[in-house]
Amino acid sequence: MITVNSIFKKFGKLEVLKDFTLNFERGNSYAIMGPNGSGKTTLIKSILGMVLPDKGEILVKGLSIKGSNDYRKYLGYMPQIGRYPQNMKIGQLFSMMKDMRPEIKTYDLDLVEAYELDKIKDKSLGTLSGGTVQKVSAALAFLFNPEILILDEPTAGLDPIAVEILKSKIKNEREAGKLILVTSHILSDLEELTNHAIYIFEGEVFFNDSIESLKEITSEEKFSPAIAKLMQWSLKKKSTTKAMTYA
Repeated sequence: MITVNSIFKKFGKLEVLKDFTLNFERGNSYAIMGPNGSGKTTLIKSILGMVLPDKGEILVKGLSIKGSNDYRKYLGYMPQIGRYPQNMKIGQLFSMMKDMRPEIKTYDLDLVEAYELDKIKDKSLGTLSGGTVQKVSAALAFLFNPEILILDEPTAGLDPIAVEILKSKIKNEREAGKLILVTSHILSDLEELTNHAIYIFEGEVFFNDSIESLKEITSEEKFSPAIAKLMQWSLKKKSTTKAMTYA
């Protein structure tokens, strides 16, 4: 459903993505992981069209996204930090978003209702707590019933009840056959919400397989220690490569 084909990206002299290739299939939920600076954010922004790769191509449903905005209708995006016009009211924001997609006649209002956003629709976005802004971002991501969901640290800042509501929604969408990409530093969330692990290290794919396969390869029963072992292996490989370079 999404194909990332041999993309390269540099910022100045820094190579952020190096001959990067991945396939994301419908009906799976992918945990996108890696240390800070590994290339996770650049990958996500490239898929969203916010960053243009220097080489390679990205396909969504078999069509190149280069020079096109049409593919975005298939995407629902929840940013880690939602930034909205401070003086705009919640209700106005949702109305504006609906006006931008006039071809859509029915909406997914599950999270609007679960988070009772209609009850505070006259509140200005600038007056909201961080957790309420997250609720707004979550509801917007699902609003148009997209086939692909990209969720960046989705549970950050949410209270425990709101977290469980969102987790239930994500699981339901995966069971409905949608493609979901999740980035999070909360490993327990990733284990609960995803079935496929992708670990990125220094701009390259270091691991790409099912979570069950990850546990088997690392001989760990739980996700968190399996990821810790994967991190150790990536650092060991880096040290070995450096030693060979200077030998």
